[in-house]
Amino acid sequence: MKIAALITAKGTSELKNKNLLKINKRPIIWYPCNEAKKVNDIKKFFVSSEDNKILNLCEKYGYKKIKRPKHLSKPNSKHENVLKHTINYFKSHNYFPDIIVVLLGNAPTIKKKWIADCIKKIKKNKNITSVVPVMLNNDHNPLRAKKIKKNILVNFIHSKKKISSNRQQLPKSYFLCHNFWVIRTKEIIKNNGDQPWSFMGKKVAPYIIDKSIDIHTMDDFHLAKIILKN
Repeated sequence: MKIAALITAKGTSELKNKNLLKINKRPIIWYPCNEAKKVNDIKKFFVSSEDNKILNLCEKYGYKKIKRPKHLSKPNSKHENVLKHTINYFKSHNYFPDIIVVLLGNAPTIKKKWIADCIKKIKKNKNITSVVPVMLNNDHNPLRAKKIKKNILVNFIHSKKKISSNRQQLPKSYFLCHNFWVIRTKEIIKNNGDQPWSFMGKKVAPYIIDKSIDIHTMDDFHLAKIILKN
C-alpha cells in the first residue's frame, strides 16, 4: 500500500508567517514534518505551498516541493481543491498513493504514534474512507448553540425533546482536529462524504485525542507553547 505525507501550508494568513513562528527554537511546521518522518509506513513526503520560504524549509526536512497556484492560497481557499491539485501533480509524475496523510503546517500538536495508529486503523478496515483525530467537547455541544434572530438568541438546533443545561447529560459531541488526516486518495477524488469535509468520504473513523490546537492567532500560539511544554 502506497502512503504519502502531504504538508499543506500557505504564506498568506491573518497571523503573518504563522507556520514559521518558533516554539522551543523550532518552526511550527517542523513539528508535523518531523513526526511524520518517524512513521515507517510513509514512504514519500511532499509539501504544497505558494510560499517559497515554506517550500524551501520543508525541502530541508526531506519534503518534495509542490508549488501551489496563488488562487489556491487565498484565505477562503478550500482543502479539497488543494488536495485535488496535489493528486493532479502526482498523476503527472506517474505516482498515485493509496493513502494521503494530510499534515497541517500550523498545527504543532501531533505525535508519531497518533499518525501510525490512524494508518493502522485504515489499513485494517477496507471500508473506512478516512481516519481523523477528534476531541470530545461538550462545552460546545451543538444542542447548546444559539443563533441571533431579530436581535434575540434562539436555539441553533430545534429539538422537541427536553435539553439539559448540564453538559454531562448531553450526547457526547466530538470535533475534528486540524492537525492531520489520513485519507484514501480515491475518496478525495469522489468527494462525496458529509459536508464540510466531503473529501474524507462517507465512513470517517474517529481517533480520540485529548489536546490539539491549530494556530491562527497569537493567543493560539501562546497556548500551543504551554501545551507542548507540558
